Amino acid sequence: MTSFIPETAPFNEQQRAWLNGFLAGWTGITESVDGNAATAMAAGLPSADTNVEEEEDFPWHDDSLPIVDRMELADGKPLDRKLMAAMAQLNCGSCGYLCQTYSEAIASGDEKNVSLCSPGGKETKQMIKKLLAEAGDSVQPSSNGNGSNGSELNGAAANGAAAWSRKNPYSANLIESRPLNQEGSAKDTRHVAIDLVGSGIKYEVGDALGVYPTNCSDLCMQIVDRLATDSHVKVATPQGNTKTLLEALHEDCCLKDPTDELLELLVGRTPNADAQATLNHLLAEGVPDGFDVLDVLEVAGESTITATEFLECLDPLNPRLYSIASSMKAVGDQVHLTVGKVVYEREGRVRKGVASTMLADRVNCGESMRVFVQPNHGGFTVPEKDATPMIMVGPGTGIAPFVAFIQERAARKASGDNWLFFGDQHEAYDFLYESELTEHVHSGVLSRLDTAFSRDGDTKVYVQDKMRENAAELWAWLNRGAHFYVCGDATRMAADVDRALLQIITQEGGMSEDEGKAYLKTMTSEKRYVRDVY
Repeated sequence: MTSFIPETAPFNEQQRAWLNGFLAGWTGITESVDGNAATAMAAGLPSADTNVEEEEDFPWHDDSLPIVDRMELADGKPLDRKLMAAMAQLNCGSCGYLCQTYSEAIASGDEKNVSLCSPGGKETKQMIKKLLAEAGDSVQPSSNGNGSNGSELNGAAANGAAAWSRKNPYSANLIESRPLNQEGSAKDTRHVAIDLVGSGIKYEVGDALGVYPTNCSDLCMQIVDRLATDSHVKVATPQGNTKTLLEALHEDCCLKDPTDELLELLVGRTPNADAQATLNHLLAEGVPDGFDVLDVLEVAGESTITATEFLECLDPLNPRLYSIASSMKAVGDQVHLTVGKVVYEREGRVRKGVASTMLADRVNCGESMRVFVQPNHGGFTVPEKDATPMIMVGPGTGIAPFVAFIQERAARKASGDNWLFFGDQHEAYDFLYESELTEHVHSGVLSRLDTAFSRDGDTKVYVQDKMRENAAELWAWLNRGAHFYVCGDATRMAADVDRALLQIITQEGGMSEDEGKAYLKTMTSEKRYVRDVY
């Protein structure tokens, strides 16, 4: 092939090769130029001998696989890849990273917090600790040594608010926390509006809002009483700050999930043999769901530990991420959330969701909370082309991002059709955003609205059942290039929706199961099938 650069041009051989590579890559030509790889520019090097590493295959990156199987697939791999296999494989962004980048940050020593994988929960945290213990001194800080989260910083800068991030949240005031369920519902779901005026924060539909919660004051005082110590004693927080014990418990410490370190400490400090046996059982088998830090202290009974020892055994209080339920084109300098309040009773004591009850009960209008924007991942946003159809599946609080999607499409006067599947328990009590959605149907912005209220009939009907009822029409939309979105619970709803979608594709498309799976894989790679699940 003839060189793109004239022989008379004032470049040496290295520069000539680099420029030829650039021009060849820019024009889509991949054959060799003057014996040098035209992809040299892509590698940032002039040499023809440059080897561009192929994209690594991660066989464990499958959220349908149990952690045991994922760890087996990662056997023999470097530490960062084993750590990645321990993650929940959802790339949900709740940790502020993707599964791969979070594991790499832990392996490099840049990220010390190993409890950020919310969907992975206890099993992920325990596996990470096991892997790090086995690795020993091989975990070293990387060369930059600043512990910064590249995903987080880049996302903040990309959204026009580089000053505000997970490590530097913005103090925003609550505008309202309005109940969405009607009287008689078993649920308490809130529409939460937060003021961003003057912050410079920008977000896109599909992004999430990180909220730093505070613990319930009653729970904090119960723990102080159980420790038999002074609530005003000065202590160091998990983040290295000095506060009173009560402030640290309220603002900085996870009181939900007891750590193995706390259990081990209490085993050695508890004189009661039965308590020791119970604590050792919890260490071996793991604590049951809903069993919190106060429960452990009550099991330990008359054990004696100092406030400092206690805090050193607690995980930091991590932010909670909520799918944003608004478009800035519609609401301006506000951000809206859809939050399900979590309250239940266990062992004669009321347990409360940390962030959900804070947003519902403990922060009054005009009071502040610390927030940051977590950019969307994997293309979870409206299609770039306004004419592209959208199919959205979001039962319960999974409706949140789709309220934003619909607002965005309305503001852009997008011509593409929009189809929403929504479900909950009872139509009379739990039809979240009913008036807004009905208005969008009447205006034509929402082309179709199919609902499934599981407790209203003799048999339970869910969103995936409504999908199957409309299989032919759904297949027709997919053939028109529709993007398919799912938001909500990963373990049940999203898995059921995935199975229903595969069934519709194979049946309506006349495909085998393998062909249907290949079709879904293509949709995913083209970002036409995108999930925001947790």
